Amino acid sequence: MTSIADFSSTPLAELLSLKGRVAIVTGGAQGLGKGIARRLAEAGATVLLGDRNLELACQTAAAIAAEYDAMVEAIAMDVSDSAAIAAAASHAKDAFGSVDIWVNNAGVFPHIPLQHMTDADWDNVFSVNARGTFAGCREAAKAMQGRGGVIVNVASLAGLRGISPGLSAYVSSKHAVVGLTKQLALELAPERIRVIAVAPSFMVTEGNLALIKQDPRMAELAAEAIPSMITSKLGRVGQPDDIARTVLFAVSDMASFITGETIVVDAAETA
Repeated sequence: MTSIADFSSTPLAELLSLKGRVAIVTGGAQGLGKGIARRLAEAGATVLLGDRNLELACQTAAAIAAEYDAMVEAIAMDVSDSAAIAAAASHAKDAFGSVDIWVNNAGVFPHIPLQHMTDADWDNVFSVNARGTFAGCREAAKAMQGRGGVIVNVASLAGLRGISPGLSAYVSSKHAVVGLTKQLALELAPERIRVIAVAPSFMVTEGNLALIKQDPRMAELAAEAIPSMITSKLGRVGQPDDIARTVLFAVSDMASFITGETIVVDAAETA
């Protein structure tokens, strides 16, 4: 077994630098994925954005590339299709030479009461949130074998507890992501591949805001929850960059001795 490097004497700027590393971010066209991609590019990484909405992903990639003078590309990727995930990994290796960082961010969160949820509804959520994360981890591990790397799984507070009615599939799928993270950290440690989960509370993203507008039940829940988030604890609602900075820490050499953990980013909501 090859030991991970000891960075005790490495300057701080080098610890945070991702220069020369290649990152894949799923669900990267908007929301948390976009925020994560921005910070990784700013730190020097070459970034491949995977998303079902290729047009929007291309726009996001171009904007980030221009902002940071970075190499950022977009690729069509539906994480419920394992072949699409494998194709993205293959493209990254062929185009950029390696895959060093993989962020499993893509997810869905339909609000469906249990009595109305069909098998197809349940399977759709798990095909994206659980199996999509598993497939991303699998392809990342293949690409990183022999050289090491970091996998970050974007979970949720829903991976640690129940949150609200109508989200049984989402909560269950995110618990699966947390469990998968723990198991793969053990399994992949000999390959010098770290696996970390990040568990955000409610964040102000395009997806969350769209869901609130479309679903009166979610609007009601948000109307109750958001004021308490703003007025208590750290005094504001979470933004995508709060998660992006956490992911940047997790994939950098600052966190080189951390694996198997779920980093909760919730302004003490669960304290």
